[in-house]
Amino acid sequence: MNVAIIGTGSWGTMLAILLARNGHAARLWARTEEEANLLNAERENRAFLRGVLFPDALIVSADLPRVLAASDFVFVVTPAQRVRDNARHIAPHLPSRAIVVSCAKGIELTTLHSMSAVLAQELSSARVCVLSGPNLAREIAAGLPASSVVASADSAIARAAQSLLMSPTLRVYTHDDVLGVELAGALKNVIAIGAGIVDGLNLGENAKAAFITRGLAEMTRLGIKLGAQAMTFAGLAGLGDLLCTCYSEHSRNHFVGMEIARGRALAEIQKSMRMIAEGVPTAHAARQLAVREQIEMPIVEQVYQVLHAGKKLQDAITDLLAREAKPEIY
Repeated sequence: MNVAIIGTGSWGTMLAILLARNGHAARLWARTEEEANLLNAERENRAFLRGVLFPDALIVSADLPRVLAASDFVFVVTPAQRVRDNARHIAPHLPSRAIVVSCAKGIELTTLHSMSAVLAQELSSARVCVLSGPNLAREIAAGLPASSVVASADSAIARAAQSLLMSPTLRVYTHDDVLGVELAGALKNVIAIGAGIVDGLNLGENAKAAFITRGLAEMTRLGIKLGAQAMTFAGLAGLGDLLCTCYSEHSRNHFVGMEIARGRALAEIQKSMRMIAEGVPTAHAARQLAVREQIEMPIVEQVYQVLHAGKKLQDAITDLLAREAKPEIY
């Protein structure tokens, strides 16, 4: 298969490596000739995935038409807020038969649309599916076991992507709940920032377990209201990715929470990071969705208040614990 990967971050690079290892003709798009030449010369992405060498079958190019030419699959692996812009660049060169795989975990701030919806709007003739799950790039690069989920309303598309990605160490499942898989992947980043704060303040394992569990309840509640399946949030894209992101030392969103707990300003933290912590803009988008849909999401609300409204951490904790008594399931 001919496969194009749009995005040279850690996950985009890892997907390109994985697909090349699987025997496919993988072409990774770099934004500049300078970046493409550097990656081709070094045969590794030292900025984001140092020490993981590129297979011979992997080509890096800044020539977008060349990267997309004759592609059977196109993986869009860019920050969520840049997906629409990248899709507009892709559109004139996208082969009509190509399956587009959305890999960004976020919600577009200006429209509150999912990433697959954005891609469908900009690539009107494309067949779009979603890849998500608890997938840390460096672990997959090291050959450690992992699982992913591919979601599409068209089971044939999901199975095709599943077959493309399956490897001896990566097990891929299919799903038909596209919205649920996307919402779970986006919302878990907000909860992970809060979990990082819990860890940074040394609030204990009881608090962290409660925080993650109640965060999952909020994710599920919003998903059901928007038309997703409840069980999706108990699967790989939901609970699986949530646990991974809340506990991993490699999680950017957990890192943001830890640093906020240490007293650093959000702008300073973001400036120091090479990659985007998607939970920061998603906290804003999730809050807007909760308000619009009249859904109670107290954890999302407090994370939003801390990140974007300057609320003090202790005040946010106090407000969460002082809420009126409720049944666990409502």
